[in-house]
Amino acid sequence: MPLLVVGADHAIGEAIVRQTLAPGREVRAFVTDPAKGAQLKVLGAKVAVGDLSDEGHIAAAATRCFAIAFVLDAPCDGRELAFAARDDVPELWARAAESAEVARVIWVGSPAPGAAVAEVASVTVSGRRAEDIADEVAALDDRAVL
Repeated sequence: MPLLVVGADHAIGEAIVRQTLAPGREVRAFVTDPAKGAQLKVLGAKVAVGDLSDEGHIAAAATRCFAIAFVLDAPCDGRELAFAARDDVPELWARAAESAEVARVIWVGSPAPGAAVAEVASVTVSGRRAEDIADEVAALDDRAVL
């Protein structure tokens, strides 16, 4: 079941992509940096390049995905956002997940807004290594039910 990682060009997002890539498993990486996208593609991820504040583009990248992992620190790392203010991005992402009809949303960081999807989980980031966060996201993605 496909997983989309939004903010995959952030250190935490990249760790999640690397941790969840496995034979027979589809991992999609949503990035704003085409060079980072090319690196993730070489690893085996399917890549979408776009603006983190483009709700329609994120929803399109999530088409037929089972789960989305949203890296909440990604829009706050200084990258340009053309369609929404940084504070509005989490709600925009929640709407994108709803319109793509994903079953599971994993919020990586805080604050984690709600989303009208079947299952929602949150992973804390503060004081943790990216690899440990990625392990927790991978475990959540692997669970049959949250």
